[in-house]
Amino acid sequence: MYNFTRKITPSFNYNNVTNMRIAVVGATGMVGNVMMQVLEEQAFPITEFYPVASENSVGKEVVFSGKSYPVIGMQTAVDLHLDLAIFSAGGETSLEWAPKFAEVGTVVIDNSSAWRMDLTKKLIVPEINGDQLTSEDLIIANPNCSTIQLVMVLAPLHKRFGVNRVIVSTYQSITGTGVKAVQQMENERVGITGDMAYHYPIDKNCIPQCDSFLANGYTKEEMKLTNETKKILDPSIDVVATAVRVPVVGGHSEAVNIELNSEFELDEVRSLLEKTPGIVVQDNLESFEYPMPKFAEGKDAVFVGRIRKDFTRPNTLNLWIVADNLRKGAATNAVQIAKHLLR
Repeated sequence: MYNFTRKITPSFNYNNVTNMRIAVVGATGMVGNVMMQVLEEQAFPITEFYPVASENSVGKEVVFSGKSYPVIGMQTAVDLHLDLAIFSAGGETSLEWAPKFAEVGTVVIDNSSAWRMDLTKKLIVPEINGDQLTSEDLIIANPNCSTIQLVMVLAPLHKRFGVNRVIVSTYQSITGTGVKAVQQMENERVGITGDMAYHYPIDKNCIPQCDSFLANGYTKEEMKLTNETKKILDPSIDVVATAVRVPVVGGHSEAVNIELNSEFELDEVRSLLEKTPGIVVQDNLESFEYPMPKFAEGKDAVFVGRIRKDFTRPNTLNLWIVADNLRKGAATNAVQIAKHLLR
C-alpha cells in the first residue's frame, strides 16, 4: 500500500536545523507524558508542537513547556506534514499510521514493537548504533525497554571480549504495563476492588509473565530480549530470558549472567563500563552501594553493579542492571535518536 521504494525527502534538513515542527503521538499516555518532559528538559529545537492521540482524546488539553495544547487526531497531524513524530501509541496504531506520516516526509521514531524486527527498519540505541542512521530513514524503531538497558552494558563488553551467551532474569516495573497496572497496585494497597491489568494481584507478589505466551513457552517480552539483542549487537549472541513483573514503579532491574569469549579481570570490566557514555557504575559492597529502581527513577542513565565472576564457569560474569523504563527505556532513547539525527 505504501511505496517506500521511491525516495521520500524528510520535511527538515538534517544539516541545518533551527526550527522543528514536532508531534508526540500518544501524548495522553504514560510514556507520551514522559516524552514531552524529556523534550522540554533537553531543550529540543521545537517551534511548533502538536500532541496527538486517538479520536476519544481529541480536544483534551495537555501541557508542554508551560503552555496548554489541544490534542489533535492522527489524520490532522499527517496533513500538517510535520518534521518529526515520536510515537508511543501501541503496535497496531504504529502499523497503520507510521507509514502515512512517512509518506508525507515526516520522520517517525516509534516506541512500539511494530517495526523492531522489520528488516527494512533500523533498531537504534544511539550510543551503540546511532551511526547507522541516514537522512533516508523515515521510520526508526525504538527497542524494548528491557533490551535497551541490557545492550547498553553488553555493547562495550562485546567489543572488548566478545559475548557468547547471556542469561537474563528481569524484575520489571508495573509502569511498563501502563496506567491501569499502576492503578491496580494502588487499589490493592488500600483495599479497593477495581479493574485488573493482570490475572493476579501484583502488590506483595511477583508475576512470572510479561506480555503473552508464545508457542515455545516463552513470553513475547522474553523473546524481544533475544531477538532485539541479536539485531542491535550481533546475531551470534545467544540470549535466554525470564521476565517477571514486580510491584515496583521506579524502573526495571535485570540479573544478568554473561559468558564472554575471552578471559577478563573485574577491574578492567568496571573501568570499561565506567568509561561508557550513559552508564553509571554503582558497585561498592562495603558501603552497600548497588543499583536500585527506587533511585534510578527519573534518571536517564543505565546503572550497573554487583559485578562479579561466575565461579562455576570460565570467562563468565554476573552483574545487576537497573534503569528507569519510562526514560532511557522509552522516552529518553527516542529523543536521543532525534537529537542524533540532527547531529
